[in-house]
Amino acid sequence: EGTLAVVTEATVSLEPIPETKAVALLTYEDVYDAAADVAPILEHGPAAVELIDDVLIDLALETAEFRDVAASLPEGTRGALLVEFYADSEADGRQQVADLLASRVPSATPETTPSAGAELADDARAFAALEAHDAEERAGLWKMRKAAAPILLSRTTDEKHISFIEDCAVPAERLPEYVDRFREVIDEYDANTSFYAHAGPGVLHVRPLVNTKTVEGLAAFERIADAVTEFVVEFGGSVSGEHGDGRARSQWNRRLYGDRLWRAFRDLKTAFDPDWLLNPGQVCGYDESETPPADVPPRANVVSMTENLRFDPDYEFDPDFDPALEWENANGFQGMAELCHGCGGCRGEQDTTGGVMCPTYRAADEESLSTRGRANMLRQAMSGELSESSHDVEFMREIVDLCVGCKGCARDCPSEVDMAKLKAEVEHAHHERHGASLRDRLFSEVDRLNALGSALAPVANLAPKLPGARTVLEKTVGIARERSLPTFHRETFVDWFDERGGSRVPASSADRRVLLFPDTYTNYNHPEAGKAAVRVLEAAGVHVALPDGVTSTGRPAHSKGFLDRSRERAETNVAALAPRVADGWDVVLVEPSDAVMLQSDYLDLLGGSSKEGDAGRAVPVADVEAVAANTYGVMEYLDAFRLDEALSPSAPAESLTYHGHCHQKATRKDHHAVGVLRRVGYEVDPLDSGCCGMAGSFGYEAEHYSMSRAIGEILFDQVEESGGETVVAPGASCRTQLGDRDESAPEPPHPIEKVAEAVGR
Repeated sequence: EGTLAVVTEATVSLEPIPETKAVALLTYEDVYDAAADVAPILEHGPAAVELIDDVLIDLALETAEFRDVAASLPEGTRGALLVEFYADSEADGRQQVADLLASRVPSATPETTPSAGAELADDARAFAALEAHDAEERAGLWKMRKAAAPILLSRTTDEKHISFIEDCAVPAERLPEYVDRFREVIDEYDANTSFYAHAGPGVLHVRPLVNTKTVEGLAAFERIADAVTEFVVEFGGSVSGEHGDGRARSQWNRRLYGDRLWRAFRDLKTAFDPDWLLNPGQVCGYDESETPPADVPPRANVVSMTENLRFDPDYEFDPDFDPALEWENANGFQGMAELCHGCGGCRGEQDTTGGVMCPTYRAADEESLSTRGRANMLRQAMSGELSESSHDVEFMREIVDLCVGCKGCARDCPSEVDMAKLKAEVEHAHHERHGASLRDRLFSEVDRLNALGSALAPVANLAPKLPGARTVLEKTVGIARERSLPTFHRETFVDWFDERGGSRVPASSADRRVLLFPDTYTNYNHPEAGKAAVRVLEAAGVHVALPDGVTSTGRPAHSKGFLDRSRERAETNVAALAPRVADGWDVVLVEPSDAVMLQSDYLDLLGGSSKEGDAGRAVPVADVEAVAANTYGVMEYLDAFRLDEALSPSAPAESLTYHGHCHQKATRKDHHAVGVLRRVGYEVDPLDSGCCGMAGSFGYEAEHYSMSRAIGEILFDQVEESGGETVVAPGASCRTQLGDRDESAPEPPHPIEKVAEAVGR
């Protein structure tokens, strides 16, 4: 507990790593049945027995990351035991699982014949079981259990599953009584409770749902702990079975250990630390009813579990602005701002590949640049715990500004903290209060800039190449001189499509009809990707048209926090697209971030419960939802409807290194491109990569250039390790970053261009 000494060196003994493992998941109709089955299961010698309850399962079903795992459990599962065996071989592991199931699961048919003499016990309670033997299968069953705490803490309500009495341990044979007695206490306070974790050694993590923001909730918080301590002692258990006494449990130690040991603790503490300097109030501090001896300092008073809470009755949350976006979660913006509980998933294994979040943390390894750092600083600023407010220029620059809005946290964080959406709100409020820079305003209107650049091409492409031109741009506007600027095409994608006379596939003979939305990058900067999309879609028998009456998707304005502008564009586009969608048309975009804008961000801008009605809305919510549900990225569209199966590849096989766009990864739509590319004949290595570091305008901004490149270097290393003949990336920003890594190399193509090449289009 850090109360006696500072450890500077330790010698540990090692246990051999098992050759392999085997896992069985036994399912029950109630947590009590699962708890009652633990002691008999221990007789089979498992390495781990872990409990999962119905509260955890129900919450997991509401999360994108764990929904599939929870849904795979047999119907009627309200409790489960995950049992793992260490094994000398796969056959040994299978045998151990078979013997367990033969003994404890009446309906099970093990994959391996049970040992002779393995018979069903009279008290068997499980109604079904799953087996997992290879590493991927085992990881799938463990996945939800390992993320139990973040899943439980994914609620955005004021009530939280707080870990104030979650560390109690009782003998395994007393677990059923423990569950029953705990439920009696919880029923008294109407506090929904989750039971999970280390059932084998009798350490159940139990997290009642309490609201410590109220006086009544805080009182229940302490009374529950007091009542549970009573029967834990009665059962011969411990209130600190795993994580130690620490600050949360020290006040119960005297009752747990008795006066004689309690005094011995104090004597030992004084012998090691005469001045009580090290964590003085922990383990054996003095409570208010005692008078400490003269030689014990006042700071040795025991720390109460109700002190130093993140949320207490004095807590106040005041963002000092009205949120501009729709927040479907409980408590809206405030609930999301308070959601991060500090599990550190945004910091784990970020030095290697894996996951999307958080690119700036990966590059800088600084806590303030992690999702956890930003989220907690934001909450502290809005609750008065910091001297700065969330509106302050310094706070914006140091905390919010370096979030690149990749949306990775909304996918990778087990609790689904959406920092990109929080940032959009804060930036919007900042613009409202302090105004916006010229550069931010220009980038938010990049569609108009691109239109002008296209009209002035090729002169517009020559201007940045003039001596000193980039230096002037950096000093006046703040665009990094090192960056390659976009190339403008005199003939836009829309011009090309109109001149060719529209689609070559008649609508009357087509199975599907597509409105190919001309996003700004495809239209003005990369028309070749749009042309390839048209040719591939037509080769698959799709009738293609361009939508009338649309404007920019609003992505540039949205990414810079100009939410009023992005909402106006969203309203215009939904009004234009919704009637066509109702007539059976699909909406397809080439640029991933623009596709996600229509699929996801439009719901934030214009959504909200349809039950509230549409009074005062520019477009009906049902129209917004219909457009979102029928919008696709071009590779997603080909894959979702298997349109590529109508194509006839003619190009020789080529190996591709594929870097997906972070917005598509965040919305779990990135895998579509890989499937299509493989089916048209390519060997594809999909990188497990995060944001490229450009993040729209971020990588162009002079003060962000070094950070952008640092993030990019992580991607560049992955590209080098992959060794594919050609790098492909769907995002325009990603292709710019990858192109800038080597001036001698061409900018990577969009994957739709490689599909067109493969089928000779």
